[in-house]
Amino acid sequence: MKKNLVISKLLPQLLFAVLFTTASYAQKPNFKVVAFYNTTVEMDHVLFANDALYFLRLMAQQNNFSFDATTDWTNLNDTYLSNYQVIVWLNDSPHTAEQKAAFEKYIQKGGAWLGFHVAGYNDKSSNWPWFLDFLGGPVFHSNNWPPMAAKVNVENQEHPVTKRMPKTYDSPVTEWYQWKPSPRLDKDVKVLVSLAPEVYPLGVKTYLSAGDTPVVWTNTRYKMLYMNFGHGNKVLSNSDQNRMITDGMLWLGGQLH
Repeated sequence: MKKNLVISKLLPQLLFAVLFTTASYAQKPNFKVVAFYNTTVEMDHVLFANDALYFLRLMAQQNNFSFDATTDWTNLNDTYLSNYQVIVWLNDSPHTAEQKAAFEKYIQKGGAWLGFHVAGYNDKSSNWPWFLDFLGGPVFHSNNWPPMAAKVNVENQEHPVTKRMPKTYDSPVTEWYQWKPSPRLDKDVKVLVSLAPEVYPLGVKTYLSAGDTPVVWTNTRYKMLYMNFGHGNKVLSNSDQNRMITDGMLWLGGQLH
């Protein structure tokens, strides 16, 4: 009787321990992500970041990865970045030599990066040759204005990022950057999505008259993915594009192959 009484008293504690251990194991994130953004940049870039933060938090809950966000770019340092497998730049990029060096080191050690729109902006005065090579060599050449929706072609439906995408879709309103040279010219770059030829000329005040405008690409020498869109509060209004962003994140996090 005493033995049965002891067991009956311990049973709730044992059950709690098992449930707690199981829950803790189930909640362990598959990978960890941090997004860097800025609230004092161009308003349309702030609007995109606000929408993206909500979207990425929801994505993290649905796909079992952890998600943090910071406006403190001094966190772009070795110690802070060591906590994460993927870093995201929503609407800005490093401003100091120390931040740039930390990012280079993070990438060279196998870290992954997702960049949107202005995060990849560079011109002849940027003076960051490593980042230019990281992107595949593109230098900003022109843009359309005002922001406009545009038909895009999915060039590669075999890649994990675009495997679930249709051959073409209408990407929501954004500002599009065109580059010279195009990243396509780099032998290590895989262009996954580009503007459809029939959208040209695109714009009113300033416009993209013709040519090659990659929208999504990866440099295969690194764990990286760049997405040309990221201007305004309409970018995340297309389910196909949102699915591609989600699959891009899961691919960078090692969950898609």
